Amino acid sequence: MYLGAAAAVWLFDVASPSAVAWLRVCGAAIVLLAWRRPGRAAWRGKVFWLAAVFGVVTAGMNVAFYEAIDRLPLGTAVALEFVGPVLVAALGSRSVRDFGALLFVVAGVVLIADVRWTGSPLGVVFALSAAVLWAGYIVLGKRVASLGLGVDGLAVGFAVATVVLSPLAFGAGPVWTSPRLLLLGVGVGVLSTVVPYVLDQIVLRRTGQAAFALLLALLPVTATVIGLVVLRQVPSLPEALGILAVVLGLTMRTRERDSRPEPL
Repeated sequence: MYLGAAAAVWLFDVASPSAVAWLRVCGAAIVLLAWRRPGRAAWRGKVFWLAAVFGVVTAGMNVAFYEAIDRLPLGTAVALEFVGPVLVAALGSRSVRDFGALLFVVAGVVLIADVRWTGSPLGVVFALSAAVLWAGYIVLGKRVASLGLGVDGLAVGFAVATVVLSPLAFGAGPVWTSPRLLLLGVGVGVLSTVVPYVLDQIVLRRTGQAAFALLLALLPVTATVIGLVVLRQVPSLPEALGILAVVLGLTMRTRERDSRPEPL
């Protein structure tokens, strides 16, 4: 996911954030369709509409987040977007212990994210929009996983989203005349969408949406650890405390009964 984010930043120099988000979805759709080749049943009835709405919501989340980080410090945008998973986790909490775990996780994310309240009000609107859509991604993603749509659902959903959001492609500019940039756009789709969202489907089949929402707090933790190992960026004291708070919060949450996984 973070390699894909780095590649997306390179594309920001030649294309609008929304166009880069569209390229990400389009690249993911091409790869998933070639891999899975969903049958006719996946393109009909309730199954199709669920996958389609899921794909459009997910694509909208990516567009809103890319527009947010173009206007806000990354840490601020991440912290604001995390409101979505926090809301899902809060609504799914069943005990005082669960709410305590949620507080630890929220505090940890804020410490890691290095929130700085600078930037445009429009950036805040985009970040909060991404938060709402992220909550939708979790809820709809759980339904997609529970119905056994799995990766086929992702393929159909992203294909629909590619068509629905196709006007954003006009912002890609020079990308269309550069095979290297087009390949980079597909790479962003594979790294930032195909791999992590397929893994999300695997996890969602085995856990509830509230627990999954809390597990998403591992994303900023992972980013910090990668920065330490790969870039030798030593975490500050607040970041280290934030990691400990996230880990503590995740271990505190009430365990859910395992659900029997269905084939992808």
